[in-house]
Amino acid sequence: MPPQSDTTLRNPECSPEVPPQLFTWEEIGLRSGRRNSKKEGWLVINRKVYNISQFYLKHPGGSRILSHYAGQDATDAFAAFHKDDDLVKKYLSPLYIGELKPDQPSCEPPKNEMLVNDFRELYSTVKKMGLLKPSYPFFTFMFLHAFLFDVASWFTIWYFGKSWLPFLIGVAMFTIGQIQYGFLQHDLGHISVFQEPKRNRWFHLFLMGIFKGGPASLWNHLHNQHHAKPNCFRKDPDLNMHPLLFSLGKTLSVELGKKKKKYMPYQYQHTYFALLAPLTFLIYIQLAIFYLSVQRKKWMEFTFILTYNLRVCLMYVPLMGFKSFMAYFCLARFLESTWFIWISQMNHIPMNIDYDKNLDWVSAQLAATCNVDHSLFNDWYTGHLNFQIEHHLFPTMPRHNCKKVAPMVKSLCAKHGIKYQCKPLLTAFVDILRSLKTSGEHWLEAYRLG
Repeated sequence: MPPQSDTTLRNPECSPEVPPQLFTWEEIGLRSGRRNSKKEGWLVINRKVYNISQFYLKHPGGSRILSHYAGQDATDAFAAFHKDDDLVKKYLSPLYIGELKPDQPSCEPPKNEMLVNDFRELYSTVKKMGLLKPSYPFFTFMFLHAFLFDVASWFTIWYFGKSWLPFLIGVAMFTIGQIQYGFLQHDLGHISVFQEPKRNRWFHLFLMGIFKGGPASLWNHLHNQHHAKPNCFRKDPDLNMHPLLFSLGKTLSVELGKKKKKYMPYQYQHTYFALLAPLTFLIYIQLAIFYLSVQRKKWMEFTFILTYNLRVCLMYVPLMGFKSFMAYFCLARFLESTWFIWISQMNHIPMNIDYDKNLDWVSAQLAATCNVDHSLFNDWYTGHLNFQIEHHLFPTMPRHNCKKVAPMVKSLCAKHGIKYQCKPLLTAFVDILRSLKTSGEHWLEAYRLG
């Protein structure tokens, strides 16, 4: 029996005497798939079916993240991204249209229900242990130490002048300050610095704009998609450089080669990655910052970005002149971009890259992420992104708690035969190049065979 029109669907919370409309996974998939001319989107959370066709445009975490789960079970993703249950229930209630039929599995095949249930039990345990609660002294220290590097970069030029040695020391300090601000804005964007989501968003907007010169909304729009569907082509924005600059993963590389597409000499991509990846990212970000802020009419963000650029100019131009300042600023930005690219990609490029296979939350995150060894330096240098597995499984968890949950995640993986990868920092960097070289070879072979 086909599903009823939306006008006939009732919300049992409003009319308890009316039984909910029941659906199968096949019906949900048909209403959310490409064959659906009405472009509706349904998803499932805790066996309840919600119509997100209109709401996804208003979603605070970005419009595309919801549509990526259309026709799928989003229970674990929903729990992972939201901390305030009472708040999100207010938004969910009007979207409710029915439930799964009793004979339907909670997770559509081929998901591993035992793994899903065990992870949900682990999530409940983590929550009860208070590991989702932040340490305010920790984040205060992280901000202050970044701020001190920021100030020290200016003081170096002010006190020692702009000769080559203080110039380079100042650039290094400016770069460190900016990257550490970046890690902190990442924490704010993931709602992990404060308990209240609204406070995180306001501080994220302020820190990203005044101290980084970037738009918080763009970060939310792109990065939340990455966490929802990591390493999934056409759903993870971090793969946008494929295929224009890089050929990533065996599946996509072979597909690209068979289609005889050659935008770059991909067989050499491992040699040009170190220069081209950070340079492209830097140029893209600088162009996108102003364009998207104006296009989306984010006037507060635009004002903050202008304030940042004016602040930096007023701090440095009187000390070193405009040309020297531009060299100072551009070099620092390039170094920051290089730092960020290697840290962010060491956990993902060597892992599986493919189209969305609709895996369960744990399997999807473990297939796309790996860890780097824990040490005080590695934790600081990577902004605790060396715990990428735990960060992806629990994106709202404050980073200082990731090491505490890591043993529990390892046990879960061991129980269900899932590979939990952890490697030294330098090995992780080398694996980026190895993976790019292998993908380039797959592309070349497929390209020659046609």
